Amino acid sequence: MTAPVLPGIDQLQELPLVTPPFSYWPQTWGWLALLLIILLAVAAWTVRRWWRWQRDRYRREALQAFDRLALDLADPQRRLPALRALPTLLKRVAMSITGAPPAATLSGGQWQAFLAQRAAKPLPEQFAARLHTLAYAPDAEVLAIPEDEVWALFAAGRYWIEAHHVAV
Repeated sequence: MTAPVLPGIDQLQELPLVTPPFSYWPQTWGWLALLLIILLAVAAWTVRRWWRWQRDRYRREALQAFDRLALDLADPQRRLPALRALPTLLKRVAMSITGAPPAATLSGGQWQAFLAQRAAKPLPEQFAARLHTLAYAPDAEVLAIPEDEVWALFAAGRYWIEAHHVAV
């Protein structure tokens, strides 16, 4: 018996690619029109999301500042400045709202009405009065506010920053 002759690697040939039995290009203009409509809708959605993300930049920055204030509440040395900064932060957020009446001059009942009007759910009754206390009361009175009330104020403030209504 003779040994079979095996082909060498230099004799191998690449197989030709099979042509698909159909074209990938749409056969009618309707599919092309549908593709263009979908691409335009995706582009419009992307631009709108980007615009909204840019518009809410002040909200993200305010929430970062709010988180720093909440961390400062645990430190006795930084507790009073953190409590004093909450009303200022909320006023800065209110002044950043586009299309809103000037919030810098609001106080008392007008400030409470402004906050309540833009809140997604009702705020505590004396929310603005407690913010006034945090901003202007003597240090001893501010530090004497019960812990649960402080956390309730901070929770309401955070919720208002996250969910306040912005007119478009």
